Amino acid sequence: MHLRCGPRTLDLSTPVVMGVLNITPDSFSDGGRWFEPDRAIDHALQMIDDGASIIDVGGESTRPGAASVDVDEELRRVIPVITALAARVSVPISVDTSRPRVMRAAIEAGATLINDVRALQGPGALAEVAAAGVGVCVMHMQGEPRTMQSEPKYGDVVKDVRQFLAERVAACENAGVERERICIDPGIGFGKRVEHNVALLAHLPELSALRSPLLIGVSRKSFIGTITGRATDQRIFGSVAFATAAVLAGASIIRAHDVAATRDAIKVALALHDAGYATRPKIGDSE
Repeated sequence: MHLRCGPRTLDLSTPVVMGVLNITPDSFSDGGRWFEPDRAIDHALQMIDDGASIIDVGGESTRPGAASVDVDEELRRVIPVITALAARVSVPISVDTSRPRVMRAAIEAGATLINDVRALQGPGALAEVAAAGVGVCVMHMQGEPRTMQSEPKYGDVVKDVRQFLAERVAACENAGVERERICIDPGIGFGKRVEHNVALLAHLPELSALRSPLLIGVSRKSFIGTITGRATDQRIFGSVAFATAAVLAGASIIRAHDVAATRDAIKVALALHDAGYATRPKIGDSE
């Protein structure tokens, strides 16, 4: 399996890590830490040294309850960093945005992957990606970041998310975005309760059946805190546990803050897979 990102083709025969680079003052996990361009660039280079195969640059927080920023501010945050990285690194640079103007400027600066939490549903977004020839990640989100965790409801979360992603992949293809340029993300934590997130992660093979590379982002998210009782900066253990399970279930890209630890998790998952790993029996089952 592979993902074409403009002139680059990302080999996904072995799962890879997408390193998270938040250039925001208010992201839930590291708000403000990489807000200065020089610090952001240094952190991106460190993530690549740690094994990141993609760097995902975001200039607007999409955490629950986050306020939006205007497009000029988003551009001011991300474009200098993308420009600097594109001149120095060979890995694909992704931009985490839903705005066509930001997409266009980021692509001109050197980004080759668009990571859109709104799945290219905004006016002009799909046309922008189709014309540019870059890769795209389409994600499922119920609602909008500011209100998405207020009262999320589903009939069957796995079926609903799968249907949405299938429809967005079809929309991309109909607009001229080739299948090899598309990956999909079920949007863990985006308009979903703990039970919805866990159900999706437990049924990833049903999403893998859509035949597009599957991107999973669980890193440090609040549902891990609910499960483990850990604060945001203490969720690395739960994050890599879910990353391991996701790779065993078919995920091709793991979006993570803790790149080195996540790379180790992928290696462990692949070793188990190669040894014939089988799922454990349900608790209480007898031999």
